[in-house]
Amino acid sequence: MNSANKKAICLFFEVHQPFRLKRYRFFDLGHDHYYYDDYTNESILRKVAERCYLPANNLLLDMINKHKGKFKVSFSLTGIVIDQFRLYAPEVLESFHKLAETGAVEFLAETDAHSLASLINRGEFESQVNNHRRMVREYIGYEPESFRNTEMIYSNEIGSWVADMGFKSMLTEGAKHVLGWKSPNYLYCNTINPRLKVLLRNYMLSDDIAFRFSNRSWNEWPLTADKYAMWINNLAPKSELINIFIDYETFGEHNPKESGIFDFLYHMPAAILKNTPFKFMTPSQVAVNLQPVAAINIPTPISWADEERDLTAWQGNELQTATLEKLYELTEQVNKCDDEQIKKDWTYLQASDHLYYMCTKFFSDGIVHAYFNPYSNPYEAFMNYMNVLSDFEIRINRINKTSENNTEMLKYDELLREKEEIIKKQAAEIESLKKKLARLQGTKNKRASRRTKSSGSSASKKQINLNKPGK
Repeated sequence: MNSANKKAICLFFEVHQPFRLKRYRFFDLGHDHYYYDDYTNESILRKVAERCYLPANNLLLDMINKHKGKFKVSFSLTGIVIDQFRLYAPEVLESFHKLAETGAVEFLAETDAHSLASLINRGEFESQVNNHRRMVREYIGYEPESFRNTEMIYSNEIGSWVADMGFKSMLTEGAKHVLGWKSPNYLYCNTINPRLKVLLRNYMLSDDIAFRFSNRSWNEWPLTADKYAMWINNLAPKSELINIFIDYETFGEHNPKESGIFDFLYHMPAAILKNTPFKFMTPSQVAVNLQPVAAINIPTPISWADEERDLTAWQGNELQTATLEKLYELTEQVNKCDDEQIKKDWTYLQASDHLYYMCTKFFSDGIVHAYFNPYSNPYEAFMNYMNVLSDFEIRINRINKTSENNTEMLKYDELLREKEEIIKKQAAEIESLKKKLARLQGTKNKRASRRTKSSGSSASKKQINLNKPGK
C-alpha cells in the first residue's frame, strides 16, 4: 500500500515524577547525606497512581481489547519514575507490563535521569539512554526502538546522536518558529542523518486535551470525542500524520475524573476510527509506514515547554545557569566513583525538575511551574539545591581521595611484595651459594687431608728405610 494513502494518528503519553528534595540547610553539609523528602514523594506518587496511572492503564487495556488491534498508544516512563513505582507502587509497574504484553503499546527510550545531559555532555547523555534502555527491558519487558528526549528537547545534532544509537524515530515539538509555513502534520527526518524519522507534536490538538479540557470559559467547552474527531477529520485533506503528545497525568490528576476526562479518552478511539481516515500507529510503525516529506532543520534546541518552546524553563536565568554549570562540572569526578549511592544520587540530582523549580517566568506560565513545586519561590529552590549539591561534592571528593590513597597504598604494598620476593630469591641464592661453598670447602679439606696422610705415609716409609741396617 502506498504511503500516500496512509494517514496515521500517534497518541503518546509521558510519565514522570521526580524525587523531590527535603529542606536541606547549610549546617547539614558534611553530616546529612540523605537528600530526599520520602513522605512527600510517596504520598504524591500514591495519589497520582490512584487517580491516574491505575485507572487509566486499566481503561487503556479495555480499549485495546475492545478495538482488537486497531487502537495503539505509546509511552515514555522515565527511569526515575520507574524507581518510584518499584518503591511505592509496584502494582503500577505491573499494569504497564501488562500493556506491553498486548503488542499494541510501544515504550520509548529517554534519559533515565530525565536530565538535560543532551545539552551539556554527549557521553553522559548516551550513558543515561543506555541505562534507561536496560530499565525498560528489565521492568517493562520491552526493547525501545524510538526515542523521546527530556521535555521533547531536540536539535539537528541531538537527533544525529540518537540516530547513531540505532533509534528509528524521535519525538519533538511542532514549534511555530521552527516550522514557519510547514505543517506539523507530516513526517520529517533529521538533517544530519535522514535515517532518523522526526515526529512533530500538534500542540493545538494536544493542548486541547492537556490544558483546555476542564476550562469552562473555553469557547469549545465541553470537549467531546465526536467533536475532537471532527477537528481531526477536517485536517485530513492536508495531513498525513497527527501527533498527540501529552503528559499522562492529564487523565485524573490535571483533569479530575469528574470532568469527564476518562469518558473522553474511552470514546475517542472509536470516534476517530469511525469518522476519520486516520489509523492509530506507534512511532516505530509511523517510521516504517510513512515517508518523510522533508528534512526538518532545527539548529538550536527546542522543547515542548511553555509558550516559547525553547530552553528558558531550565536555562532562563543566572540561578539556573550557575546550577547547571556546577552540576556537570562534577561529571568526571562522579565517573571515578564506584560508590552505588553516589551513582544513584547523581541520577536523581540531574532531573530537570530541580532547574524548573528555579524558573522565574511566572508571568507567562505560573500555573504550570507551580504544579507540584515544593518551593515558595525560585530562590529558595536554588539555595536548597545548591546546599545538597555542595554536600554531594564533599562526598565525591572524600571517596575519590580515599580511593586515591588506597591506590597509592596498593602500589606501595605491591612494591614491598616485589622487594620481598627479590630478597627471598637472593636469600635462597646466598643459601645455595653457602652450601656450594661448604661442599667445595669440604672437598678441599678432604683432598688436603688425603695429601697430608699421603705425605705422612711416605715420610714413615723413608724413616723405616733409614733405620734398616746396611748391607
